[in-house]
Amino acid sequence: MTFDQSENPQFDIRGQICPSSLLVALREVNKRQQEIKAGRQHLILLTDNRDATTTIPEALINMGYNVSVAKEGSYYVITVTGQPV
Repeated sequence: MTFDQSENPQFDIRGQICPSSLLVALREVNKRQQEIKAGRQHLILLTDNRDATTTIPEALINMGYNVSVAKEGSYYVITVTGQPV
């Protein structure tokens, strides 16, 4: 897993499968929940695990976040925001 320290953190969790990828997503969202909910930050996850494109959005939507999933070549980009995407 690699981490981009920019204003909108990006985690490259390609190569990880669920539940590991889900646990990473939950941990990082919980660390930044105030910033994300306020719309000051969004979180980007890069994954190549198709199951993660279902489990991560379901869990985060149930927690009140907005989540979008986009396919980018051989991987997926999951964007988590507190505001509608």
